[in-house]
Amino acid sequence: MPPKKNVDAAPSTMKELKDTLWKAADKLRGSMDASQYKDVILGLVFLKYVSDAFDERREQISSELTAEGLNEEQIGQLIDDIDEYTGRGVFWVPARARWTYLAQNAKGTPATLDEHAKSIGELIDDVMADVMGTNPSLAATLPMIFNKDNIDQRRLGELLDLFNSAKFTGQGATKARDLLGEVYEYFLEKFARAEGKRGGEFYTPAGVVRVLVEVLRPDHGRVYDPACGSGGMFVQAEKFLEAHNKEGSEISVYGQELNERTWRMAKMNLAIHGLNGNLASRWGDTFARDQHPDMQADFIMANPPFNIKDWARSESDPRWKYGVPPAGNANYAWIQHIISKLAPGGTAGVVMANGSMSSNSGGEGEIRAQLVEADLVSCMIALPTQLFRSTGIPVCTWFFAKDKSAGPAGSVDRTGQVLFIDARNLGHMVDRAERALSDEDIARIAGTFHAWRGTTADAGTYDDEAGFCKSATLAEIKAADYALTPGRYVGAAEVEDDGEAIEEKIARLSAELFTQFDESSRLAAVVRDQLGRVS
Repeated sequence: MPPKKNVDAAPSTMKELKDTLWKAADKLRGSMDASQYKDVILGLVFLKYVSDAFDERREQISSELTAEGLNEEQIGQLIDDIDEYTGRGVFWVPARARWTYLAQNAKGTPATLDEHAKSIGELIDDVMADVMGTNPSLAATLPMIFNKDNIDQRRLGELLDLFNSAKFTGQGATKARDLLGEVYEYFLEKFARAEGKRGGEFYTPAGVVRVLVEVLRPDHGRVYDPACGSGGMFVQAEKFLEAHNKEGSEISVYGQELNERTWRMAKMNLAIHGLNGNLASRWGDTFARDQHPDMQADFIMANPPFNIKDWARSESDPRWKYGVPPAGNANYAWIQHIISKLAPGGTAGVVMANGSMSSNSGGEGEIRAQLVEADLVSCMIALPTQLFRSTGIPVCTWFFAKDKSAGPAGSVDRTGQVLFIDARNLGHMVDRAERALSDEDIARIAGTFHAWRGTTADAGTYDDEAGFCKSATLAEIKAADYALTPGRYVGAAEVEDDGEAIEEKIARLSAELFTQFDESSRLAAVVRDQLGRVS
């Protein structure tokens, strides 16, 4: 008989990891709702990652010390130096908090002279507490929900067995963090779909986030999101840096999130991606209590909740520099909060409902006029419908800039101008309910902006394109009563001339139409005749 294959002997492929972990989610789907099993699964995924990354670093240290000529006893004395782990961005995991300990006790532990019997859920909660206790950056982050009455302990033990076949360590350039980061994003997307409308509260489609990132290019300084959800904006910023051979340490991340569970997800997401993140010491309402009151950001990216009717409004708030937002809609409160956070030379991108571009209710039109006259709006992009599975509301992106003159942010002086892009015809349907933007779509949008701004030497020369983009002056926008809908400015795309004279085309099409009328009449007579025979 051939020897049994060791499933942990080699790193899993990404497909194997995703398939394995989604099967794990299925095991709990029947016993709790999507939001509950999301917390359980993501918590276990994070714990497995922490332990595997720790084991990977431990093996590296052992190899390094062996290469230096140290023996096993000497290695044993040095291998538990916490700084050797945390200094490399790896969390320290105490001995009884490592995955091997949980795997060996997937059915719980019996009572002993020193301890009472513990279920696997209680063991996992203990492990979560130990990991948070030894890693201050994870304080109040990890879920401790595994020993609750609604968690089936038998299924939880089966989950551990299934997770045991997934290995988050890698070889060469593929690190545990890279694998787990992708798995975590995959799960966030899956859970957002499962939760429907509520999923939109913590997840923004990757294509929409990439539009913001590729236009803004956040490659240094402070990056802020006042409604950060699960941290997707920051993760895409990190990917942008990686694609341009830069480290995540080039940026400092600041965020705020209202929902406690979502805030915890964001903290784990940032930890996985090795981002220097300050999401405050707890969750909180950005309007009621700004947790970064003195912070000025170089880049701001946000997808705040659309059209909030019940929000913490104070008419005397100093953030309302361009007008007091109406009580029944927070859209212009988010916009003004974001502008108040921009450092000199800072830029921002915000996802908004389409109505924000032209609404005049509650004084919104006057606020929009003030923003335009202050020359803060740099670009408006109308996006395709159905990008958000959680809402049917059409969306757009606003881009703001404190300085549009020629300089470090762009070689072309765009003072007194706004770029309008109508991208409603881009994208492709991935299923009946959801549209996605391709890499080419995103590159076309971002490339148009960077050509307009003269951001890079290879950005090309900007020209207005009928039906797609237009650089409008503030005078043109004022003449349109300060409406910022791209369709008002870009016009219709030119129809390619097919070479047929208009008189000939009219005659041909008329003849075809009359022929179809005749055929319709003939078929109607046949139907009447057949019906007459039946009666």
